[in-house]
Amino acid sequence: MAEIRAFDGLRYDPARAGDPASLMAPPYDVVDDEGRAELAARSPSNAIHFILPEGEGDAKYPVGAARFREIAAAAMVRDDAPSVYLYHQRFEVEGETFVRKGFIALIELTRFGHGPVLAHERTLAGPKRDRLELMRACQAHLELVFGMFSDPQRRWEGIVDPQRGEPVLQADFDGAHHTLWRIHDEAAIAALTEHLRPLKIYIADGHHRYETMCAFREELEAAGHPEAKWGMIYLSNLDDPGLVVLPTHRLAHDLPAVDLPAVLDSLAPWFHHTEAPLPGDAAAMREALATDGPATFGLAVPGAGTLHVLRLRDDFDPAAAGLGGLAPALQRLDVALLHELVLERALGITKAAQEAKTNLYYYKSTERALAAAAGQGDEEVQLVCLMNATPVSDVVAVCDGGEVMPQKSTFFYPKIPNGLVFRDLELRKG
Repeated sequence: MAEIRAFDGLRYDPARAGDPASLMAPPYDVVDDEGRAELAARSPSNAIHFILPEGEGDAKYPVGAARFREIAAAAMVRDDAPSVYLYHQRFEVEGETFVRKGFIALIELTRFGHGPVLAHERTLAGPKRDRLELMRACQAHLELVFGMFSDPQRRWEGIVDPQRGEPVLQADFDGAHHTLWRIHDEAAIAALTEHLRPLKIYIADGHHRYETMCAFREELEAAGHPEAKWGMIYLSNLDDPGLVVLPTHRLAHDLPAVDLPAVLDSLAPWFHHTEAPLPGDAAAMREALATDGPATFGLAVPGAGTLHVLRLRDDFDPAAAGLGGLAPALQRLDVALLHELVLERALGITKAAQEAKTNLYYYKSTERALAAAAGQGDEEVQLVCLMNATPVSDVVAVCDGGEVMPQKSTFFYPKIPNGLVFRDLELRKG
């Protein structure tokens, strides 16, 4: 059972902090050094100052904690009653406008496999240690995990929408318009809590951050913290028409050689192969790989001008392909088949090398991947693997089966930024 609850969030005070767009930052793991410098220059109160603090090694964590406390005192306000935060993102993809709706609340933290919160990605020790050290230093939940629940009738919206009032935040940031409302009506919160209780929660993004909160929960419980078991999360309806998943493409590089005819021969027993001119844009790429059934992906040698479309045969036998050991939810999943049959078996990129991103780049931009396929990108790239977006139904099936997909199998767009609301875990005195 999923237990959620309201909390007294810590938010930027526009009267003191300034334009909300100057305060927000993308998730820490998509920000490089140049991007960090640009965000930090926007405002001395920008969230990047404590999400990615300056300094070397472990010295950066107390720096981040000091900046967080300074900025909280100078530019933030704590809400005076427990609230949930209704959050909409309006954005465009290929000329079509979407609005993704969700809310921010606390959730009872349970380890993957031991409660209603389910994962579809494997996590790595390094990022979890980094986020745990920052969480310890700051004594706060600073970053949002993105979770999903199933509500085909969208009943949760009818519970909270009448309580909207005026927004507490509006901003245009990172290609989307963000609107945040504070919901503090006790009856609405109770109804929302009851509505979510029987549902499963599927992590869309932020697996490392969620597992870090679980580890921190155990430390706080050992120290007797009364609020230890709750973590901050953004939840959205997986049946929402505004839920958009985009593909992440794979680019193989720095291999001894890539023999595409040999790769195609190795796939011939399992896939139909057709050739087409390389598409010129993302919409044409999506049309070239369109499918309502079998797993489909494309391969392109940079500069060759040809897209090789591979579509899984209807009579595909996973056992005959040597994939009988894969979980049923993965045996016909395009990204799993690409990793098993192309990257590992045909190109020799082992699972360990895939996890370490050795010989692989991951591009979220279809336009950038097409540019590489056209020979306009990194000269080291030898093969571009062009992907469809993973359907949410496949994510749910993998989660329900207790399995995980290859890394970067899903790209829920847009990302959830930092700077909407924070949860202070430092115990107040008096």
